[in-house]
Amino acid sequence: MAKRQSRANKKIKIGDTVQVISGREAAAKKTGKVLKIIPKFDSVIIEKVNLVKKHQKPTQENPQGGISEIEAPIHLSNVRFISSGEKAAKTKKASVKKTEEKEKVASKKTSKKTKAKK
Repeated sequence: MAKRQSRANKKIKIGDTVQVISGREAAAKKTGKVLKIIPKFDSVIIEKVNLVKKHQKPTQENPQGGISEIEAPIHLSNVRFISSGEKAAKTKKASVKKTEEKEKVASKKTSKKTKAKK
């Protein structure tokens, strides 16, 4: 039996800044940093986005128990790449280029929007 091939965007890495483009978080145009990638489900967990309440029973580690908010995963198709790491200045597109040694290298394309000066 063959493994399932993922068709989702594999250019998003941990630490990249992304924007939610679909779902209930899209109306607010929420952006955040990618905390975790779940390749089996083609999902990502984004910081302070898609918060859900988790009810926890009292345990030895947490004797009081209670309700806590955690980030739930979002499918990669509902997320748009904005920037990588600390470079969050302009919206960019991710691409893969091949070098002369046939080695794949990730690169970012900067948008070519310029304002006309008066």
